[in-house]
Amino acid sequence: MLNFDLYNPTNILFGKGRIADLAKVVPADARVLLLYGGGSIKSNGVFDEVMAALAGRSVQEFAGIEPNPSYETLMQAVELVRRDKLDFLLAVGGGSVIDGTKFVAAAACFEGDPWAILEKRGRNITQALPFGTILTLPATGSEMNDGSVITRKALQAKMAFSSRLVFPKFSILDPSKTFSLPARQVGNGVVDAFAHVMEQYMTYPVNSPVQDRFAEGLLQTLIEEGPKALAKPDDYDVRANIMWCATLALNGLIGAGVPQDWATHMVGHELTALYGLDHAQTLAIVLPGMLRVRKESKRAKLLQYAARVWSISEGDEDARIEQAIRRTQDFFEQMGVKTRLSDYQLGAQNIEAILKHLENHRMVTLGEQRDVTLEVSRKVLELSV
Repeated sequence: MLNFDLYNPTNILFGKGRIADLAKVVPADARVLLLYGGGSIKSNGVFDEVMAALAGRSVQEFAGIEPNPSYETLMQAVELVRRDKLDFLLAVGGGSVIDGTKFVAAAACFEGDPWAILEKRGRNITQALPFGTILTLPATGSEMNDGSVITRKALQAKMAFSSRLVFPKFSILDPSKTFSLPARQVGNGVVDAFAHVMEQYMTYPVNSPVQDRFAEGLLQTLIEEGPKALAKPDDYDVRANIMWCATLALNGLIGAGVPQDWATHMVGHELTALYGLDHAQTLAIVLPGMLRVRKESKRAKLLQYAARVWSISEGDEDARIEQAIRRTQDFFEQMGVKTRLSDYQLGAQNIEAILKHLENHRMVTLGEQRDVTLEVSRKVLELSV
């Protein structure tokens, strides 16, 4: 097992009716900015619950944070925070709203051009406003980690940053608030969480059975519960299991002491930045090809994955590996997330643009062993056509 630091200060309030506990975790004298996306929280009752719980506090709203939160939109929130001297942020929504709120929290306190936060991957953050979250779409795990991904539309750039200063102070997870999600968002969320686990698990062995078993348990739970969420949208127990899986998939626990990959995510980010695909759609496209092209360097873990997660024990090694990858791809399809570029009206003619963006963003040696060159990325994308 590798050396590691594990730090996570986020207070989780999990279960039905927990929005009412906002009054206990938001300071009484806070000047609050409530950030959210397209406005569904006003039609599903979440907004009213939040405002009731914050009665007596100063609360302003900022709506319109996109599914891939844009720098341009978020800078409007930064200006509002600075102008009105707001001192506490509350993100209500999914990972995009939470990611965007992390950027606002840091950028509002940043001296100089806030784009430098993205350019330096967050290493230059020295302070940030406190914030909490109310999760309505389980997927990214942003509610319990210090990472964020922001898109700058003008540059067609999707960039990540992280800092211990942007951990949420608290996150409220009420599974019943996910009942009204469209099937597309449910499927995307499950695939996103699945890919997060795979980026930390599907590398090479370092004698870390605790992390491996945690990861395998999360993968198996997503495989079991994901289709149920599509079939029975208002099953609280199913939604609770998926919500907790998505949080645990990226809160630092399963990635502690093990090598991590993230090449699939980096290639996927370029697909979103260039062509506007949902984040989970890009992961479903890239991951199967990434596993096939890098089969040799991942052989031991692929065989372990085949045996432990999919109960595949018959056939030679290559056959077992291919069957595991195929079943992974089929699972994504079962969740309603297509797995080929052609499913999104893209093809071989788009590969050069993706590779150019990877090169421009210095994503030319990716993966746990830094061996995912542009040529490897090309082969992955060609398998995904």
